[in-house]
Amino acid sequence: MDFDPKDRLGERIRCSASSDEPYWALVPRALPPPGLRMDDLQGLVEKASQSLGRLDGLATVLPDTQLFLYMYVRKEAVLSSQIEGTRSSLSDLLLYESKEAPGVPLDDVQEVSNYVAAMNHGLKRLRDGFPMSMRLIKEIHEVLMTGARGGTKAPGEFRRTQNWVGGTRPGNATYVPPPPDRVVSCMSDLEKYLHNQDDKLPLLIRAGLVHHQFETIHPFLDGNGRLGRLLITLMLCTEGVLSEPILYLSLYFKTHRQEYYAQLQQVRETGDWESWLKFFLVGVHDIALQATDAAREILGMIQADRVKIAEIGRGAGSALQTHQYLERKPLAVIPEMVKALNLSTPTVTAALQNLERIGIVREVTGRQRGRIFVYDAYLKLLERGTEPL
Repeated sequence: MDFDPKDRLGERIRCSASSDEPYWALVPRALPPPGLRMDDLQGLVEKASQSLGRLDGLATVLPDTQLFLYMYVRKEAVLSSQIEGTRSSLSDLLLYESKEAPGVPLDDVQEVSNYVAAMNHGLKRLRDGFPMSMRLIKEIHEVLMTGARGGTKAPGEFRRTQNWVGGTRPGNATYVPPPPDRVVSCMSDLEKYLHNQDDKLPLLIRAGLVHHQFETIHPFLDGNGRLGRLLITLMLCTEGVLSEPILYLSLYFKTHRQEYYAQLQQVRETGDWESWLKFFLVGVHDIALQATDAAREILGMIQADRVKIAEIGRGAGSALQTHQYLERKPLAVIPEMVKALNLSTPTVTAALQNLERIGIVREVTGRQRGRIFVYDAYLKLLERGTEPL
């Protein structure tokens, strides 16, 4: 070991709150950490990269990549928001987007909907040539937080007051991020690292480092967790590892929630970056495999259902059109379908009755008016892992 482990720990600053209760805040050391041991990580990097490559390859040959993208982005939004305490499900989000959300906690579902918008905004800006930067991170945060719970907490602005993680105040918190007067310099260092051409570490290692560093800086008053997870996907897309944002690591972080938080904290307390990176790389590998399997399963299910529809006989054409709409929006109402498909209300209604009769579609309200139809097996497959905590 040719470095002092203490060099990884950052700077501890003694501060005091308005009550004059002292506490210690951490200013992390700029990336990359010194002496990073890659021996035990290289094999994991290769496994994770291979599974990502298979997922990306599958996505590019699917008959409708946008279909999967539409739903994967929404699944990631639900999962990432659930980690922060929302209880919205994927069905809640789809109902909200259909403006049919009776009984859904609107604050929760607004947060999830904002996450979708924030991811789309970030991807568009990056694809238009805008660099990953403090300015873009602020823009994405503004989209994420505006109008949502916490939207009064300075959307798009770095914090000017102290925040903390765990506990009721900085004095008894699990972790206290940098004081507000050090946030800009910490984020400036992170921005420089994002553009450091001399850093030869594999992209997945860099993504794991950046995610952790962002979480440790905690630069905003609210929304740090969601934005930190979003940065992983944006980095993989902007560097060309993924052509579309179809890796939802929030499922892994949600499933291993306690270990996730423990790993983040362990780096801050001991400088053990290697354990965090192992945890992160295993997550990338596992979730890429799960996403690949789910995409194949969805594709097989849709193709099998199209065969069933073709056997309907008369009415198969409109039933197939309606089915194709439900592939994109597996939870829908008749007026929306009529408008989107340019078919009459009786035609869409008859098509849905045919799809219901052969077990593809289910009506979920039991009402005569304002009925909601669900592509049942498809939605259940997509909702795996999104059950509220």
